[in-house]
Amino acid sequence: MRDFDAWFATFRNSIATYDYYVDFQKVTENANRYRAELHLLNALVGQRDIEHQFCALLKQYPSVLPVIPLLLAVRKHELYAADAEGGGRIFFTPQQTAPETYCTFMRKTGLFDLIENRVVSNLYDYVLGVEVGLDSNGRKGRGGKLMANLVETYLEKAKVPYAKEVNASDIKTRWACDLGALINDGKAEKRFDFVVKTPRQLYGIEVNFYQSNGSKLNETARSYKMLALEAHRLEGFTFVWFTDGGGWKSARENLRETFEVLPTLHNIYDLEQGVAEKLFR
Repeated sequence: MRDFDAWFATFRNSIATYDYYVDFQKVTENANRYRAELHLLNALVGQRDIEHQFCALLKQYPSVLPVIPLLLAVRKHELYAADAEGGGRIFFTPQQTAPETYCTFMRKTGLFDLIENRVVSNLYDYVLGVEVGLDSNGRKGRGGKLMANLVETYLEKAKVPYAKEVNASDIKTRWACDLGALINDGKAEKRFDFVVKTPRQLYGIEVNFYQSNGSKLNETARSYKMLALEAHRLEGFTFVWFTDGGGWKSARENLRETFEVLPTLHNIYDLEQGVAEKLFR
């Protein structure tokens, strides 16, 4: 019998690598996409008659409009703004709205103050910073990829045949294993991060890493518990879950419930101890 508390004590708070924090290649590519427009907007920096200059710039170069939402760290061309004077949707696409409407938006969001008073002196450099902030939202996805890459190295070390990102509906075709019970007879879909096929068994593998807590962890633990119970009834199929991360501290008890019904729930420490070689024999 495995002891949950002893197992949970081996969880890692992080598996971050140097390139986990910011994808600078992506950041610079995104900023460079608007380099010309940002340099045009730089002409407004320090201008005392900024509204007049802004309207004149829009009339001559309406292509600068799609850049404005990015100055607010928003990747949309349709924004909504309402106040006591009315308001509504504003479309930041060339020649869609009167320049005066954009002036109101720039003034009330504080962008005119930012530019006119030289709070920033170079909008391209400013957008680079915005892109770094927006890229931080991608860390969660990068954390999942780090865990998947880590698991894959252990699958390779175990020298077992595996496939990546396989839908449950495709498993029947490829390996003659019917997972209808898991996908509600085709009414739902399930994609496994990895599938391992040995002479005697097929393994559907889920992989994730949670560095921070959140309500999703409780939902994940409950859904995987149900998946584990359904998988127990399938002949020739085993559900495997590799997870880790300090975020699980907030959902510890939900994870415990899944641990009690899923003997193939493992973490990074288990992988280091050779669980892949033992499991996929």
